[in-house]
Amino acid sequence: MQVSKTEIVGCYIIEPKVFEDKRGCFFESYNQEKFEQLTGAKPFFVQDNESFSSKGVLRGLHFQKGDHAQAKLVRVLEGQVLDVAVDIRPDSKTFGKVVTTLLSSKNKKQMFVPRGCAHGFVTLSDTATFFYKCDNFYNAESEGGIIYNDPTFNIDWILAEEDLIISEKDKVLPVFKEAVPH
Repeated sequence: MQVSKTEIVGCYIIEPKVFEDKRGCFFESYNQEKFEQLTGAKPFFVQDNESFSSKGVLRGLHFQKGDHAQAKLVRVLEGQVLDVAVDIRPDSKTFGKVVTTLLSSKNKKQMFVPRGCAHGFVTLSDTATFFYKCDNFYNAESEGGIIYNDPTFNIDWILAEEDLIISEKDKVLPVFKEAVPH
């Protein structure tokens, strides 16, 4: 397993060691002991989530507030996505920073998104199955979000605006300055 730091404190890109031969491949997708040694983070995952999306589906930017904040370890089981994390921790030295990375079933990369970050992704392949482990249970009352096209971040979602498929709920999320106390 190789772990790379990102521009956000506590956010990492993880690349597993993949063993391939004529039969296919094998890799360890998660190992708590190695993860803790390489990142210093000690999440205790309590919930797994999976979503299936067609090309252009943009989900995000979402977060859980307060005691219900969640760290996530995300990966793609099938297809390819652009994955995005935004540091929304006002006391963080990387507050307001954005990290983007391509996650796919081919590259097998994962991103660890620490508590206090907003998260989202857009499906770039015809379909994608997105999987993530969470270290806290979902709580509807603690849900928050930031509009995907907030000019503060100017995120390049790769696809043209007219090709994005966004839920009605996500289309009306507030901008960063309204969603997150500064």
